[in-house]
Amino acid sequence: MLKRSRTLALNRGFTLVELVIGMLVLAVALTLITSVLGPMMRSSSETWHQVRAAELGHSLMNEITSRAFDENSPRGTTVLRCNQAGASACIASIPACPATGMSAATEESSRELYDDIDDYHCLRLNGTALSNILNESLADSYVGYQLSVTISYAGSDLAVANALMKRIDLQVTTPTGDALAFRSYKGNW
Repeated sequence: MLKRSRTLALNRGFTLVELVIGMLVLAVALTLITSVLGPMMRSSSETWHQVRAAELGHSLMNEITSRAFDENSPRGTTVLRCNQAGASACIASIPACPATGMSAATEESSRELYDDIDDYHCLRLNGTALSNILNESLADSYVGYQLSVTISYAGSDLAVANALMKRIDLQVTTPTGDALAFRSYKGNW
């Protein structure tokens, strides 16, 4: 008889109360784990977006700094620069950016025709308007990214004549709202 009662006790299983308590403990444990993993997942995506924004910012900054200093900067084999004797004058001032659209300093109708850094003044792009050097769309890679560029005379920043130096300020905003700022200077020489 003792052997049979011991066999029944072993085969009996869990009671309903034990199962409910087990599920409650499991639910609390899963809640704690997900509350810890959620912020970690968000911070890991922010790092990824910042790396993408840095790549985008460096690429556009390289494109801008490869252009001429001014619309009136001579191109070709001459060593003259705008504002020098025998050369055209540089543009006198760079206008403030309007609330929407491009600045009056932009002479070209499309980005492919930009030939000096002033053409980029007040440039605003979103991820859908981006393309690579082969003019292939990058819209799928940069969904939700925003870019803005401003150009200003900045000789006083570097203790030179104001007309000799322009500052390029570029801001890339990620889809998560983080803004990365880039700054470069272009000299008239």
